[in-house]
Amino acid sequence: MLPCQRHLFEIPADVAYFNCAYMSPQLQRVTAAGAEAVGSKARPWEVTPVDFFTTTEAARALCGTLIGTGADDIAVVPSVSYGVGVAAANLPVPAGSRILVLEDQFPSNVYPWRAVARASGAKIHTVPRPADGDWTAAVLEHLDGRVAVAALPHCHWTDGGLVDLARVSRRCRELGTALCLDLTQSLGALPFSVRDVEPDFAVAAAYKWLLGPYSVGFLYAHPKHHTGEPLEHNWINRRDSEEFAGLVRYRDEFQLGARRYDVGERSNFALMPMAVAALEQLQEWGVPAIQRTLSATTASIARGAGKLGLTVAPAPLRAGHLLGLRFPAGIPEGLPERLARERVYVSVRGDSIRVAPHLYNDADDVERLLATLAAAV
Repeated sequence: MLPCQRHLFEIPADVAYFNCAYMSPQLQRVTAAGAEAVGSKARPWEVTPVDFFTTTEAARALCGTLIGTGADDIAVVPSVSYGVGVAAANLPVPAGSRILVLEDQFPSNVYPWRAVARASGAKIHTVPRPADGDWTAAVLEHLDGRVAVAALPHCHWTDGGLVDLARVSRRCRELGTALCLDLTQSLGALPFSVRDVEPDFAVAAAYKWLLGPYSVGFLYAHPKHHTGEPLEHNWINRRDSEEFAGLVRYRDEFQLGARRYDVGERSNFALMPMAVAALEQLQEWGVPAIQRTLSATTASIARGAGKLGLTVAPAPLRAGHLLGLRFPAGIPEGLPERLARERVYVSVRGDSIRVAPHLYNDADDVERLLATLAAAV
């Protein structure tokens, strides 16, 4: 368990922010890294060719360490939709096959597959929300030889409903089904290893549980996809692009590994230092310790919500960092606004109040959240 880390953020004492799944507050060290980086653009004569590569490579390596792999398997992307677009361009989807998604899944891992289905003659197959909350069993029930791609999260973005990706992946490998993951609502807070899951592609935006800036994300590509087709053909993902004087000697060969999938202008001199600072902090805390700590926080909220008559999924069926609270008669009208007036911040997603704490939350925050919910019941 980790002690409260509120002192590392800029969160006023009267704010109870339970909305990391919407956007994480910025660590002070990330803000400082960004401010220094923005200032460097005022002195472009100090920016050398090697600077186009060093910080990006540091971020790539840190992300690789986070998921149990090396820098060569990581591409820098601007968004989840970009990363899923790479997967959609490189995974075969025959006519008549299926692409498996969850009911109410986040759109960035749905829309690209709808386009693929239209173009290929495949069909989107949606796994209905299970009445018992067991997404893993529901996915396995719908996963058969007709499924070409399983496009899934680690946990459901609306309420934290958990998918056992190791079990799902084993079944995918038995069937020859490709696995494309959106880890935006889990990576950085929920342990994940590509060694255990072996996805074809996995992508996460940095501005939520990775505690980084907006417009930065990371894409894992399994080594078997390191010869695939990138979405764009920019200069920096080509072999020997470090040699600026030779850029007019055009190369068909790409940089090593997943770097071929990098977005152009990946070396964002303001954002990449911020991403590195955030990833370094996550490494210092350790994701397993983060998950244990946040699980204790959500367990406390779940107990208090249960006493108020609200329902939550059983602990084994949900991620420890993300909690959906459901009211028997539906969400009371104006509840999010009432919470905000009390400086308590959550989101409404689907039919649940989504509570997403982080290490900056303390017992007083939990008490304020439960007290405001009690007044609304």
